[in-house]
Amino acid sequence: MEQFVWRTIEALARRFDDHDQGRGLSPEEQWTLQVLKISEETGEASQAVIGARGTNPRKGDSHGWEDVHAEVADVVVTALVALRRMRPDDAALFLRGHLAAKAEKFLPSTPAGQESGTA
Repeated sequence: MEQFVWRTIEALARRFDDHDQGRGLSPEEQWTLQVLKISEETGEASQAVIGARGTNPRKGDSHGWEDVHAEVADVVVTALVALRRMRPDDAALFLRGHLAAKAEKFLPSTPAGQESGTA
C-alpha cells in the first residue's frame, strides 16, 4: 500500500508543480499556496463535522460521518502532496523519521524504528 500511496502522491505533486511552473510561480510561492490548500481542506473537514453534528441551525444535518472521513482523507492527501512538493527527493524518508520521533515521544513503549500493526 505504501508504494501505491507514494507513487500517487508523487504523480499529484508533479501535476501541480507543472501547473504552477506554467503560471510562473517560484518554488516558495508554490509551497505557500500548497500549505494554504491544507488549511482550506481542514476548513472543509470542520464544516463536515458541524454538519454531521447538526450544530448549524441554518443548515441542520447537512453531512454524515462518511463525509467527515472523506474530508479528513483530503487533508492527509493534500499534506502529503505539500511535503512531497517541498522535499521531492526524500519526502517519504523525512516523514518516516518525523513519525518515528513522534512515536518515541508519545509512545514510549514502542522502540524507535519498530513499526507496529497496521497503519
